[in-house]
Formats: sequence, structure tokens, C-alpha cells
Amino acid sequence: MTKDTRLVYSTDPALNRKCEKCKELVSECTCEPEVDPKSYRFVAVLRIEKQGRGGKTVTVVDRLPKNELFLKNLCTTLKKKCGAGGTYSTAGKDGVIEIQGDKRETVRAVLEKEGISSKG
Repeated sequence: MTKDTRLVYSTDPALNRKCEKCKELVSECTCEPEVDPKSYRFVAVLRIEKQGRGGKTVTVVDRLPKNELFLKNLCTTLKKKCGAGGTYSTAGKDGVIEIQGDKRETVRAVLEKEGISSKG
């Protein structure tokens, strides 16, 4: 099948599968494949941010793999261990987790326990 054409109808169920993210046909999907976070080394960067948050302090864990499931599980673990709220994002080129409050030491300990090296 050439790229100039678009599949309209097929009785083959393998060709009719849709991508979970973009809801396009798998043959026409433009999503980037998710990378297994255990397959490569990365260093998480910890920092504190206040700007644009009404004076509230937020601990940011940056430069994480852009894997939705990995970020969701790590964010849940960090929120439970810190006893605070938070969120994760895959909007930029890297994954980011934000935890409410200045929780750098707790976050650093949890990341070390998970086997993730960190700096900052």
C-alpha cells in the first residue's frame, strides 16, 4: 500500500485495528513509540519552582522517560510517600512530575530506592 492512499474498508481485522492514542488506523498512526524506561540510563533532575503558582512551592522531577505508564506509577508512589498532591506531564520532550511542597529529600530517597539516579 502506498502512502498516497488511505484505507477505506477492509474485511481483514488486522488492517482495521486502531491506535490507542490517536485513534487512527495502525497502518496510518503517527504516534511515536513508547520507550521502555529500564532499557536506557537517565538522570532525574530535581528542582524547586514557585513562579506562576501563586507563591506555592512545587518540587519538580524533570528529564524522566516519556512513558505514560512509568510516569503514572512513579507519580503515585511519590505522592503517597510524600503525603502530598502532584501530577505528571508528557507535554515536552521529557517526562515531568510535580509534587506539591518542598519535598526534595523525600523524593530523592524514593528515587534512590527505585534505582533511579538523581541530581539537584
